[in-house]
Amino acid sequence: MNRYAFIVSILALLWASSAGASGQPAAKAKAKQDSYQQTIAFYKKAPQAAPFFRNSYAYAVFPAVGKGAFIIGGAFGHGKMFRQGRVTGTISQAHFSLGMQVGGQAFSQIIFFQDKRAYDEFINGAFEFESKASAVVVTAGVQAQAGTTGRTASANASHNTSKQHFSKYVKGMAVFVHSHGGLMAEASIGGQVFEFKPLAAK
Repeated sequence: MNRYAFIVSILALLWASSAGASGQPAAKAKAKQDSYQQTIAFYKKAPQAAPFFRNSYAYAVFPAVGKGAFIIGGAFGHGKMFRQGRVTGTISQAHFSLGMQVGGQAFSQIIFFQDKRAYDEFINGAFEFESKASAVVVTAGVQAQAGTTGRTASANASHNTSKQHFSKYVKGMAVFVHSHGGLMAEASIGGQVFEFKPLAAK
């Protein structure tokens, strides 16, 4: 089994676990919904990400992506797609990297889509960021200096608040991440694979 097929199989397992949790108690469901609203509110206050809420066609939100590594690094998470303020579907995310690694980190992530073309590219089948893709690091109280490389934006944290630097869409997408446990030194998202599941028609 090649790497891509392996990641897609992991996504299938994530879908199964998500479906199995559909009968969760109301309190737990509310807490999960609150996590999305809190994540969106955080990025709306971030100078780097705020402008994209006004001009994007849609955005995908992942409140908590769990990341851990030992020999094979991996990150897994669930998200939702928002378009014009409404949820259009749910998303599973998986990310693997090979090599000697030890450690773990949890982070939130948001992906903005500039137009319908970028949105359709993402939701049709399993979508994967190319190996050199990176994201803008958003740290509370700290400016991020952004550039654009690969399919997404890249950034390095900076304490210089005299200027504000904003990311741009790259191939129709702009990606931001925020660490849940201290400063994130880098935000490599190359190899992230996403599987979109549209909401069932009512």
